[in-house]
Amino acid sequence: MATITHTVTNQPPPLVGHDVFASDLALVEAVQRHTPPEILEGVQEELGVLGRAAGSAQVQEWGAQANENPPKLRTHDRYGHRIDEVEFHPAWHRLLGKAVSAGLTDAWGRPGGHVRRAAGFLVWTQAEAGNGCPLSMTHAAVPALRADPALAAEWEPRLTSHVYEQELRPAGLKPGALFGMGMTEKQGGSDVRANTTAAVPIDGEAEYLLTGHKWFCSAPMCDGFLVLAQAPGGLTCFLVPRVLADGTRNVFALQRLKDKLGNRSNASSEVEFDGTWARRVGEEGRGVRTIIGMVAATRLDCAVGSAALMRQAVAQAVHHTGHRSAFGGELIDKPLMRNVLADLALESEAATTLALRLAGAYDTDTDEERALLRLAVPAAKYWVTKRCTPVVAEALECLGGNGYVEESGLPRLLRESPLNSVWEGSGNIQALDVLRALQREPQALNAFLQEVGKARGADHRLDRAIKDLLTDLADLEGVEARARRLVERIALVLQGSLLVRWAPPAVADAFCASRLGGDWGAAFGTLPHTLDLASVVDRAAPSQGA
Repeated sequence: MATITHTVTNQPPPLVGHDVFASDLALVEAVQRHTPPEILEGVQEELGVLGRAAGSAQVQEWGAQANENPPKLRTHDRYGHRIDEVEFHPAWHRLLGKAVSAGLTDAWGRPGGHVRRAAGFLVWTQAEAGNGCPLSMTHAAVPALRADPALAAEWEPRLTSHVYEQELRPAGLKPGALFGMGMTEKQGGSDVRANTTAAVPIDGEAEYLLTGHKWFCSAPMCDGFLVLAQAPGGLTCFLVPRVLADGTRNVFALQRLKDKLGNRSNASSEVEFDGTWARRVGEEGRGVRTIIGMVAATRLDCAVGSAALMRQAVAQAVHHTGHRSAFGGELIDKPLMRNVLADLALESEAATTLALRLAGAYDTDTDEERALLRLAVPAAKYWVTKRCTPVVAEALECLGGNGYVEESGLPRLLRESPLNSVWEGSGNIQALDVLRALQREPQALNAFLQEVGKARGADHRLDRAIKDLLTDLADLEGVEARARRLVERIALVLQGSLLVRWAPPAVADAFCASRLGGDWGAAFGTLPHTLDLASVVDRAAPSQGA
């Protein structure tokens, strides 16, 4: 029998049963901007279906189950035969199946494909981020495979399929396939040219046998992998199928699964190749050039995934404070809490707006847009992923002790938040890549300046930030040591220009005043008090459009 002390009061209801897509006004507006009008209604409908699923109690429970029951490595069967399989909880397969059926690996061949897929990826990551790894790499493998038209013709229909089948069998017999990646080796890390995995040619067109050890092989349950290895002609890209065409298992000896900080529902492994059959992709010695399209696409997914984590954290914080009373009123109405929430909402909206703009550039696919992507993708990957952890940590604090408890979901978001900053090259790698673009590809800087120039004259703080950035770019003496600061400014100027053009005045004003105007402290919740913060917070509320 419950006593009076067990009566529950002043606790927010769970944030369930809402449309994750429709309640995110920044995302809805970005989809409207970057989607061809003739398909917009259909795209909004499919994203609404996905958004309602992501916000449902059932799917949220699947996410929790997948994390509470992480994958297990099965190296041998009961008789001692090597099988090298990864066993997942059924919830993992349900999540991945829904994501594939929603087209989250299908962007390259349909109208508006990158925007609709990026928006769906942003929505679905809020339900569970772990299955984003195979989704991202399967999507991103397509441009690398196109270096070999025959391979692309064989594999692309499988990778863009909307059918998920978990069984390991020859990919040609499956209605759809997933891809992973193995570039990193323990002695090289981000320096992939230090790879020592050897590739020896054998009889047959572009066929090789690989021998080596991959320190990080992501999503080892997939049907195929793109890997780098040293062929006679130098570092080369290869396709390694998990199961060979005759039904036998390729040599793919899983050594262990990584015990990770977060992303626990997903498997990351170490793998040994020992006479492993592989098919060359592209020319010998041009492995980095071949795989770079995959790297760029996954880097954009890192920004999209971080934007998703930020959005979910902000939604939880706004929802909680909107239902929690303290000191004589609702928390959300307290001036200092409103300042914190508005500051977090600005970071979230800026990340979403930038990520969808870059997805739109993939769909437009002109010389100018490709040049913009060359500079903007590593800059966005650097900055958006860097902002994710402090945003999630501050949102957790908005829930107080409730946020520190596992059941709130915020600890899972916090553990996940550093991942995208590390994945596909950590911060220094991204900053150095921006420097390479600036020094070797002047058309990339021109495209960036044209993009931010579209907002010139609309806000004096943005104009001054552009001018200061040009001054920085004119002096490249000792630039590597200050590369992070330069890339940060590039990302902030780009975000500011997009918000000035497209966001409500209250959002653009607050962003420019704080991020570009210098009127901002070192912690969230230090926005100028004269701004229209209530409008910024109201816009971020997850009840919108639900």
